[in-house]
Amino acid sequence: MNIQEVQKLDAYLKRVFGTPRIRVVPHNKDDSAEVFVGEEKLGDLAVDDEDEDRSYNFRMEFELGQAVDIEQNKLLDMYLRRKFDNERIRVMGRLKKTDSVEVYLDEEFIGVVFIENEKGRRSFILEMPILEMDLA
Repeated sequence: MNIQEVQKLDAYLKRVFGTPRIRVVPHNKDDSAEVFVGEEKLGDLAVDDEDEDRSYNFRMEFELGQAVDIEQNKLLDMYLRRKFDNERIRVMGRLKKTDSVEVYLDEEFIGVVFIENEKGRRSFILEMPILEMDLA
């Protein structure tokens, strides 16, 4: 990942999430980077250059504890809005899918949150594809 890509990804994520506190920090050893809000690491960015089209994937893993009195989508809404300091983020269920929900910024689809249930623990993985044309 070169410096121009990192700068474009940094600007894109700031624009999408509406917060200037996001920053992309590249790894020196491979085609990947870490994404931070302030000093807190949010997740990782990886390059996907299969099919001759270069794209990127933002992946953020998190847990929400055992809040059973709040409906899952509302809990995810609250968490993502607070994490990115953006009230325009919303979570919607998917037709015929119970293992994931879609994430929108206003009316624009931005990613999917997959729900993992392993050994009694529930965790979440936000996957956000970023196409090269998104960075233009």
